[in-house]
Amino acid sequence: MKRIFILSIISLLAVGSLLAKEDVLIDFTQLVAETKAEDNNGVTALNAATTIDTSNHTANNYTDEQKALMKTSLAIENWLVKISNSSATIQTQSVSKSRESASTAYGTVLGIRARFPNASWNAVATIKPPFEIPAYEPADEGSEAASKFEGGFGVIKNVGTIKSVAVNAYGLNYPYALYLILIDGNGKEIPINLGSLKFQGWGELRWDNPRYAQDVRDRQLNITPIYPQESSLIKFGEFRIIKSGEQPGGDFVTYFKDVKVIYDQAVLEEERDIDDESVWQIQTDRENEKNKAEQARQSNSLFLQAVDKKRQAAESFQDQQASDAESEE
Repeated sequence: MKRIFILSIISLLAVGSLLAKEDVLIDFTQLVAETKAEDNNGVTALNAATTIDTSNHTANNYTDEQKALMKTSLAIENWLVKISNSSATIQTQSVSKSRESASTAYGTVLGIRARFPNASWNAVATIKPPFEIPAYEPADEGSEAASKFEGGFGVIKNVGTIKSVAVNAYGLNYPYALYLILIDGNGKEIPINLGSLKFQGWGELRWDNPRYAQDVRDRQLNITPIYPQESSLIKFGEFRIIKSGEQPGGDFVTYFKDVKVIYDQAVLEEERDIDDESVWQIQTDRENEKNKAEQARQSNSLFLQAVDKKRQAAESFQDQQASDAESEE
């Protein structure tokens, strides 16, 4: 009996360890643009794996020209770098941008340049994708992933308790703090403090969940229905780089390679006698409804961004002078 009891404990601990899984949330080396188009509205870079076109899901009152603006991707040069309102000026915002950057160690990574004002108050630079990464976008034909943005493009599903998060970043000794913002399945932000960028070269900035119970005997174990469950997930929200009031401002540069997560699976993936989803399709129906809501938000957001770009003055003073000269002739 004693031997059976010991074996049972070992088995339970083994099950606990099997729940933990490591995945890449987002890998910037996969976000190289295969095509780029530049016009008066800026650069449109398309990365095939992450291209979305919401024009087919918009209201009928958009014109064909407007719908053509609703196509974009997670290509690196589409990423947005925004300075907080209290610190943003034309000068600080105009030079704050993302760029494909060649790394000897990793290939192409996400490069960031931003400018903080030289002022004695806190300032924040936000680095975010050009659109909110959708969790329920159907995968491309032939993909092994269940949805388009899984597999290192910003979404991980079946996430229970997060154990650790790691960001592979390149430091240039700037004394600023780095935060990662995750978003859960309910749209709630999860801010994670990864520490300081005051180091040189590539380094792993890691956060370990202080509430994570490594020993399964220390956990509160609950038995819940297996099917149908709401999809538990996390997705990449944004990076935030924070300068405190006593720190100097000016230009700064940094680079990111990827974000990794170690987590417990919400539901242990195993084969069951009956494939419940093929019979009832409850989860499929739920995800289709969520996908429709995501697409409606995306199309509206992308259209507003495109309209805002078209509003910006593209003509320079030199162009105006040349135009005036032609008129006089």
